[in-house]
Amino acid sequence: MRLRKSTARVVTTASAVALLAAAPLATAHGSQARNEKTLTAAPLATWQTTGIVWSVEYVHGVVYVGGTFDRVRPPGAKPGEKEVARKNFAAFDAVTGKLLPCAHSFTEAEGTVRALKASRDGKVLYVGGSFGKVDTTGVASAVALNTANCSLRTDFRPAVAATVRAIDTTRTTVYLGGDFMAVDGKTRKYVASLSPKGSLLPFRADIDQPVRAILAAPKQGKVLVGGDFHQVNGAQVQALVALNPSTGSTVTTYPRWLPKRSSVKTLARDKTNFYVGAEGRGTGVFDGRIAGRLSDGKMVWKDMCQGATQTVLVHQGILYSASHAHNCVRTPGGFPDGRRRHFLAQSVKDRRILHWFPDTDDGLGEQIGPRTLAMAKGILWAGGEFTMVNGRPQQGLTRFAAGPANTAPEATPQLRAGSSRAGKITLSWQATWDRDDARLTYLIYRDGVRVASLKQRSVDWKLPEMTYTDSVASGSRHQYTIAVTDGRNTTPRSEPLAVPAVAHK
Repeated sequence: MRLRKSTARVVTTASAVALLAAAPLATAHGSQARNEKTLTAAPLATWQTTGIVWSVEYVHGVVYVGGTFDRVRPPGAKPGEKEVARKNFAAFDAVTGKLLPCAHSFTEAEGTVRALKASRDGKVLYVGGSFGKVDTTGVASAVALNTANCSLRTDFRPAVAATVRAIDTTRTTVYLGGDFMAVDGKTRKYVASLSPKGSLLPFRADIDQPVRAILAAPKQGKVLVGGDFHQVNGAQVQALVALNPSTGSTVTTYPRWLPKRSSVKTLARDKTNFYVGAEGRGTGVFDGRIAGRLSDGKMVWKDMCQGATQTVLVHQGILYSASHAHNCVRTPGGFPDGRRRHFLAQSVKDRRILHWFPDTDDGLGEQIGPRTLAMAKGILWAGGEFTMVNGRPQQGLTRFAAGPANTAPEATPQLRAGSSRAGKITLSWQATWDRDDARLTYLIYRDGVRVASLKQRSVDWKLPEMTYTDSVASGSRHQYTIAVTDGRNTTPRSEPLAVPAVAHK
């Protein structure tokens, strides 16, 4: 949605002569002057899963979902209602969200799909995880599907010795990362490359701990690899490295980007930069996001939010992320420590947090909340272990569109009578907030007729006190109500507040 330009419009009548509009917040999100667009925070109707979604991928009008679940159910259905069997893999229409018949059962081993990635031409979907069978066919944690008919390919069948957690592709290569130490019986320490038909390639790197993210940048002559590791090819390297895409030799390291107890969980890119999302354990760790230049590996910016970033995605100049951020005071537009916020939108230019605050609960499993994001025809799909979205039941999957914004302000304020003097009535209230609009308009009604309109910026962690002074006949008595609008959606009016005006002596 487009954040509206900061302008003040005051509605007055002959008896409404004083309007007091509070000053904008110094750290308000999504500056209107910047004119940056976010999605709406209102979720679209979306199918649900019975367990955790680890990966989502979009290709040719279809969104593929992989995870650890047995069934899916329609939007709004409660657990156990109208469920359809889908064993760790499902497919949906990218726009309508309709469940599609493309369905394979991924079972044995740990019985989970952890990574999905399409080929560059969109004809093939590569699937990784921990599974020993697809339907009745024996496999080993990595396979490929034809997207045209959802059939299991016979040529891509590498024998991967443990869980595959990350996949990326180029026109000629498929990169795998994960917990494995061997592929096709040959040593490959946590990362490997194969041809599109499944032949193991010479690419080899000596990495000491699991890989969790891969980003191929062939034009820049590198493959970015992130994970839990501390050593790569005999050198101290913390959690992030760029490797030669053909040999696996080290191209670039990123010293002092990440502390020892932080891991890289996700990588994304646009035309010029790459973006890192990290998770830390213990104190003194880094949990936020970093932007670096693809060309030379120089850091562009680094935010210092706490809260275990799981995935990042770039769309139209905005970096969307899933985490459980709870302390962003050192990031522009950030918030103090407190409750967890599971989605963030940031400007790729300078890391500023924009005013976009849909939310989930922590959910199942490790109670992280959302785990994966994918953009499909302008709709952001999010998957994870959550069971609630914006305070309403919704498990495993949700979606957000470009607009129009249809989230109403969160609450209607309660009016209070302030100090009064002859012919004057002063009202006060605490501002409310909205998930995707920073500036709201407060509508004041006297005896059922609107007499004032005040604008105010607010965020949920900083709700300013507001006042309005009305001019009325001396000694008269009136009832006041208030409603709040974002320009499209308006709250119900408050309960009436009866206020007598002081009479002239």
